[in-house]
Amino acid sequence: MKTLEYRVESLESLLGQFIVNNDIALRRLENKIDRYIEEAEKDRKAAEERLQKHIEEAEKDRKAAEERLQKHIEEAQRDRKAAEERLQKHIEEAQRDRKAFQEEMKAFKDEMKAFKEEMKAFKDEMLEFKRRQEEENIRKNKEWSALAKKMGTIVEDLIAPALRPTLSKYFNCEVLMEGQRIFRRKNGEDYEIDAIAGCEDKIFMIEARSTPKVEDVKEIKKKSERFFEFFPEHKGKELIVIFGSITFPENVIKYASKQGIYVLAWREWQYMDILNFEEVKRS
Repeated sequence: MKTLEYRVESLESLLGQFIVNNDIALRRLENKIDRYIEEAEKDRKAAEERLQKHIEEAEKDRKAAEERLQKHIEEAQRDRKAAEERLQKHIEEAQRDRKAFQEEMKAFKDEMKAFKEEMKAFKDEMLEFKRRQEEENIRKNKEWSALAKKMGTIVEDLIAPALRPTLSKYFNCEVLMEGQRIFRRKNGEDYEIDAIAGCEDKIFMIEARSTPKVEDVKEIKKKSERFFEFFPEHKGKELIVIFGSITFPENVIKYASKQGIYVLAWREWQYMDILNFEEVKRS
């Protein structure tokens, strides 16, 4: 019985101690909760103050932005109005300029029409003058050729002046030497050429006749075969034979072309020219 009482008392003592300890822990927990609540309240108030401050600053920024926007709108309206005024001014000036330009173009067209009529008349006069001049040149060339033929000066008066431009045109040749009535004697034999011209790599033998015939072509061809016997200083150069006269019959031109001999004469009585260059090149 005493043991049971003792146990009950011990149990009650332990229960009382547990209650006391539990109260202490509960009070400590309540104190911590109170402190957490106080700190949370402080943080809330601080957050509300910061939020209020941000709201006020945002309101200030909004008002400043609205003021700037309004200012930009007013400036844009002024600029638009000024731009419209300038545009209107440019349009008016452009209209005046267009009208003035149209008037100037009309005057210019009238002047050009008159100028074209004057140029047409001038062109007609020049064509007529050119025609008369060509006829006069042909007449003079015929008279000069007849005189050269009569005087025996075809080489000097007709062929020699045409040599350099003709050789340059057809053979790309810069004439380095030329001569007329060239005479050589060898072993008692005479050899005379009417004209000779030389370039760096070509030598030209020119024979002239007042009335060219096929027999003349044969004679010149045979004569050219002995050229280097009497002019050995030109060996190694290409020999090119030219038969010159005032005019040539067609049959003589064809025969000379077959023999590889160029013919030089008046082309339509306008200028001295090689009449069968392409034919000889193809032969």
